[in-house]
Parts: sequence; structure tokens; C-alpha cells
Amino acid sequence: MDATTLGSLLVGVGAVVGGVVAYLGKRGENALTGYSSLTEKLQTERDRLERQLAERDTRIDQMSTQHTADQAEISRLRALIPPGGPP
Repeated sequence: MDATTLGSLLVGVGAVVGGVVAYLGKRGENALTGYSSLTEKLQTERDRLERQLAERDTRIDQMSTQHTADQAEISRLRALIPPGGPP
């Protein structure tokens, strides 16, 4: 085997190895893109759920305040009723 044949063989092997590396690199790039897309979707979903929880907590606080006011009004009205019922 002379130097020219050996050089051609090495160039061929290098081309095949380069093709395999490029193929695997593209697969890795596609996997990374898919992972990034999934991560973005999960973060968007998390943000949406956090907003819903904040709105729910605000509504619970409002209802708790209203409940306290209602209980105070019930107590005030009960105090107006004479013992034994209305006259």
C-alpha cells in the first residue's frame, strides 16, 4: 500500500467520521431544541397557575373580610331582638 492509497483511505475514513459526528450533533441540537421548547411551555404553565393562585388567594381574602362583616352585622341584629322574641 503506497502513500497515496493510504492518504485516500484516511481521507475517506475522515469523511465518514465527520458525517457521523455531524449527524449526531444535529440529533443533539434537535433534542436540545425540544427540551428548550418543553421547558418554555412548563414555565408558561407555571406562571399561569401562579396567577390563578394569586387571584384565588385575593378572592379568599375578600370573602373572609365579607364573612367577618356579616358576622358582626348578625351579632348587631341579634342584640336588637329582645329576649323571648319580638313583642
